[in-house]
Amino acid sequence: MKLTVQVKLLPTPGQAAALEATLRACNEAASWAGGVAFEKDVKRNFALREHTYDQIKARWGLGAQAAQHVIKKVCDAYATLKANLKAGNVGRPGSKRYRKANEKPIVFRPGGAQPYDDRMLSWQTAERRISIWTVSGRVKDVAFTAAPEQLATLALYRKGESDLVCRDGMWFLLATCEVPEAEPNAEPHDFLGIDLGIVNIATTSDGAIMAGRELNRMRIRERALRTKLQRKNTPSAKRRARKRRRKEARRAREINHKIAKRVVAEAERTGRGIALEDLTGIRERVRLRKPQRATHSSWSFAQLGQFIAYKARRAGVAVVYVDPAYTSRTCAECGHIDKANRVSQAWFACRNCGFVDHADRNGSRNIRARARQLWRRGAPSTAPAPPLKPKGGTGRKRHVTASDDRCASPGLQSRCS
Repeated sequence: MKLTVQVKLLPTPGQAAALEATLRACNEAASWAGGVAFEKDVKRNFALREHTYDQIKARWGLGAQAAQHVIKKVCDAYATLKANLKAGNVGRPGSKRYRKANEKPIVFRPGGAQPYDDRMLSWQTAERRISIWTVSGRVKDVAFTAAPEQLATLALYRKGESDLVCRDGMWFLLATCEVPEAEPNAEPHDFLGIDLGIVNIATTSDGAIMAGRELNRMRIRERALRTKLQRKNTPSAKRRARKRRRKEARRAREINHKIAKRVVAEAERTGRGIALEDLTGIRERVRLRKPQRATHSSWSFAQLGQFIAYKARRAGVAVVYVDPAYTSRTCAECGHIDKANRVSQAWFACRNCGFVDHADRNGSRNIRARARQLWRRGAPSTAPAPPLKPKGGTGRKRHVTASDDRCASPGLQSRCS
């Protein structure tokens, strides 16, 4: 399977200036090529290369490899946009949002990621140094830092492209690694059901509850602070908002990684598979009151599911996705379905047999039972296709990435291959 090791670069001021100029030039060239592709309706790699390759090299001073990567980045961005339009991720055909996405060329951010191959980037992993191509020439002896296990992964499994990224003035390289998968457990004797929620992030059929109290409080606090800073709208308020803009996402990602690691470790230890709900499209199906919308929109159930899926794949643990319909209203003991069974958010009481249990634990038991039935019918260990990312940033990647259990940079990331 493909993993991405994220390492933090430690460039000198001169090296950082060269890297910044390179990203700016590559993304300016990509935006120009995107306009050419839109105007001429040429969005395939080799066809677009005929119209843009020579101009990109002459106008922005890019090398041959960099120019080809820029053109490929543009074509991948249009391919992603086309898939999003077809899947309905940008609204219905003819809607304002659909027309806005479809009726103008793709533009790339000045600091968008730029791919590098082995001709443009060389690694000296033992010395923690890299040599990287820039518009100012080859920059050598750029230091980087990473955890020991990440260095070992780089040394053994690095293969393919690496992406140069700048976030909040910090420089990172995302290196693709081909890591061998563990031998899958062909016949799990049972399943560990996982009920996903907002109040309780995850509840297992064994009774373990991973509460979301801390995360939800932080989200409410950050939301209130963002509102306050936006109303104030002074230069210092804007600086503080920029400084805190990714704090909530980083904290949520860290918690999701810890939960996923705990779930997969328990399933691997006991020789079971993992049963998850397929919640694809839940935001389109559910109607909410206005006070609930922000909480529901910030619910990172898809990220947690992706983390569990790739960690389970590395450990050789089977993952089965089940239909979540009526799992919260069904009695895990007698199977009676009634809306009144759900007494409150926290408690379940069956109107038929009198069974009482924590509502999320009852739901996780129903998920486990459905996974057993699917597995007996021959359902494979699989995961639903990840949603396509909307146009923006580099517009290039259509795979899903996830940072390491540490979640602090540098971190280990996963790509669904």
